[in-house]
Amino acid sequence: MDEDASRARAWCRAARAEGIWVAELGGRWILANVVELEHDVAALAPDAGAAVRIDLGGVEALDTAGAWLIYRLARRLANVPHKVEISGATDAQTALLERMAPKEGRRPLMRPYNPLRDMLERVGEVTINVLSRARDLVSFFGLTAIVFVRAALRPRRLRFVSLLSHLERVGLNALPIVGLLSFLIGVVLAYQGADQLRQFGAEIYTVNLLGVSVLREIGILMTAILVAGRSGSAFTAEIGMMKVNEEVAAMQTIGVDPMEVLVLPRVLATVIALPLLCFYANMMALLGGAIMSYFALGIGVEQFLVRLKDAITVSTLWVGMVKAPFFAFLIGMVGCYEGLKVEGSAESVGRLTTKAVVEAIFLVIVADAGFSILFSYLGI
Repeated sequence: MDEDASRARAWCRAARAEGIWVAELGGRWILANVVELEHDVAALAPDAGAAVRIDLGGVEALDTAGAWLIYRLARRLANVPHKVEISGATDAQTALLERMAPKEGRRPLMRPYNPLRDMLERVGEVTINVLSRARDLVSFFGLTAIVFVRAALRPRRLRFVSLLSHLERVGLNALPIVGLLSFLIGVVLAYQGADQLRQFGAEIYTVNLLGVSVLREIGILMTAILVAGRSGSAFTAEIGMMKVNEEVAAMQTIGVDPMEVLVLPRVLATVIALPLLCFYANMMALLGGAIMSYFALGIGVEQFLVRLKDAITVSTLWVGMVKAPFFAFLIGMVGCYEGLKVEGSAESVGRLTTKAVVEAIFLVIVADAGFSILFSYLGI
């Protein structure tokens, strides 16, 4: 079998006619044949200075890949330099070849890089996304509030078994980690406070520092962050997997409201459990501070309690405790909201679980700052 027969699908060859070097092309110059043609096209090399004609008379079919290969050939030969002429092309082939060459006024595929414009575009995109997410969260907050009011008016709609299950998981199962970390935070605060106050001979005020900081801020803030990372992420993952498995869609199909079945028990359990966890964390932190004060400062338990009684009031405890239900509502709401936003893949579950934790902690800190400003304004 000769070479032309073996390459009947697409071929190219060099010839001379009337003193002009001719590249004859034929067959189907399409994407499927480009790989086998690239070597032959690269081997086409006319004599220096000779006029070149690329004859497309034998080309049966031409797509964008084949046109680009022909355009590269013509451009390479023109740069040698040769006078290049293309002949034998149909009107459609000519139009396709013309689209290969860059033209003045044609919009480039990539814009020139501009750092300022790129920064402004990113800032604008992030701002729009944040505002859109804030709008959706406010809408979900309203929907959750409506479900709470509906459950208060009709308590039978509340699923108590689910509520007790989530109370155990959010509250009871969190006692070891919350207690341990709070105890250690109390130890650290007492040690660091004593170390700084020792410079002024005021070590005894370590108890005041510990009591006020733990009961007003540190206790509730650390507990809320732990619950957001532990339970808020679990809410997102659980509801997200139900979305992936189309269980939420099945609930809606049979007329069951996912807000009542999935969201209400989780948010309500968090609202009940977080204040209790906060009180427990406060006591553990004070215990850790008392033990450290005894070993580092020689302050006995009785003296510690007397100083603590002089340093704090009942309002000091309630300033921290009153924040707990609000923080709990934010954590539960964000965890359930992100879970309901999952769309059909395990990757989406992981991404939104991370986002739920970040958003919940961010909202908790913002709310805590708001409470601090409010209490300062009220003189509490």
